[in-house]
Amino acid sequence: MARALALLSGVLLAASFPKYGHPAFAWTALAPLLIAVALEVRRTTAQTPRCGHLVLLGWLAGVVHFALTVSWVVEVMQRHGGLPTVVAWLVMFLLAAYLALYPALFVVLTARAVRRFGIAGVWLAPLVWVATEWLRGWVGGGFPWALLGTSQADVTPVIQLASVFGVFGVSFLVALVSAAAAAFALTRQRRQMVGVVVALGLVAVAAAFGTWRVAGGTLVTQGRVLKVGLVQGNVEQNQKWDPRFRDVILDRYLALSRAVIAQGARLVVWPEASTPFFFEAEPAAAEAIRAVARETRTSFIIGTDEFERRLDGDRIYNSAVAVGEDGRSLGGYRKMQLVPFGEYVPLKSLLFFVGPLVEKVSDFAPGTDPTVLDAAGIRTGVAICYEVVYPWIPRAFASGGAELLTTITNDAWFGRSSAPYQHFAQAKVRAVEQGRFLVRAANTGISGIVDPYGRTRLTTALFEEAAVTGDVRLIQSRTIYSHIGDLIAWLGLLVAAWLAIPRPVGTR
Repeated sequence: MARALALLSGVLLAASFPKYGHPAFAWTALAPLLIAVALEVRRTTAQTPRCGHLVLLGWLAGVVHFALTVSWVVEVMQRHGGLPTVVAWLVMFLLAAYLALYPALFVVLTARAVRRFGIAGVWLAPLVWVATEWLRGWVGGGFPWALLGTSQADVTPVIQLASVFGVFGVSFLVALVSAAAAAFALTRQRRQMVGVVVALGLVAVAAAFGTWRVAGGTLVTQGRVLKVGLVQGNVEQNQKWDPRFRDVILDRYLALSRAVIAQGARLVVWPEASTPFFFEAEPAAAEAIRAVARETRTSFIIGTDEFERRLDGDRIYNSAVAVGEDGRSLGGYRKMQLVPFGEYVPLKSLLFFVGPLVEKVSDFAPGTDPTVLDAAGIRTGVAICYEVVYPWIPRAFASGGAELLTTITNDAWFGRSSAPYQHFAQAKVRAVEQGRFLVRAANTGISGIVDPYGRTRLTTALFEEAAVTGDVRLIQSRTIYSHIGDLIAWLGLLVAAWLAIPRPVGTR
């Protein structure tokens, strides 16, 4: 029974995210798992804690959740990593098995709370869940993909809570409803029913706040208006560094750039690694782009690889370069959060069976500073690829004076899987957290513009060449979350640490 409930939670969690899921599932996704934990604790005594059973419950829920949510890893490993099907599935399972350790930790700590406080202990579960999500985003470089709060990216009134408490605050609220559902299913004690009413009341308050915030709409009326052009070259992955396609790719992006400039764009954004050459290291090739900037008096954000020769060894960075209206480079940003198995292979010596992937992946060096780019008075923070799933990176940009959030990416790796949709949803949450317009340029899509309330202003289709423009505003005011950061996560970590402290047998 308990294992079946854990598996059900895993399915519900996976069903909460795009492209196949629905945000409604998220609100009760953890309830079956919490019920399973309470039932398992009831079966035990202080002398026989059955910790292994609890770990297994959380791990099973996590494996199902992540295996379904990041199943797109298999396609990436097969098509672009050159791995046999069996090995690609093994890599995906290993990733899911690792990520499942965090739900397993959640179950163990929640069980401790239930042992100490009875059914009332489930009310600590939302904070424990947030703590394990935060840990997943930081340990070993982190992988905060598909945080529970992100499931509400398209629920406009609810996601506004992220402007105060960030995505972890939304995760807490969503998990709180699961805790209420579990408490209701396990007991009809009056004090637990009071807790259920309070939980539902908090949801109502959060929704009312979000409705009020969006209705006010002050963030879409303040700041200087800027027309941004997004170019989507739709370049196939196997052509990007093929010398035979170098001129074709560059000509395509220049033509798309001229198209958006003709529509009035004053800032043109190219996707991640869109130049088929090292922009700063090959001035002759870069001159064509600089010439367009000069001729049209238009600023550019260019995604490119950067080569640096050093005494301690040459380095390659995944970078963004700001080009001013006079065609000169005005600064660059080096990607800080690299993609495992995409830009480097962790634990190469242990993962000997992914040899073909190791041979294909370049060893990029990480940047160290969240540099805000200034493109002729347009101050923007550029998150490259999956950096946008890390809440602290756009927050660092906003703290550093960014008036606009930009994210450039190449989602060609993902094919037509759920990953591009999940990626875009997470970018929308960053816009709400920082109260900024966010523009996204993706090589194969989804490109688009999101307003400070997380509403999509425009999007492009996948795997289509596109040149689109839209108005944004350069906003200087900062959200509460921008100032206080992940306060909810820190509170969760304190609760989790307290629960982790061993207590004498027989005490509560």
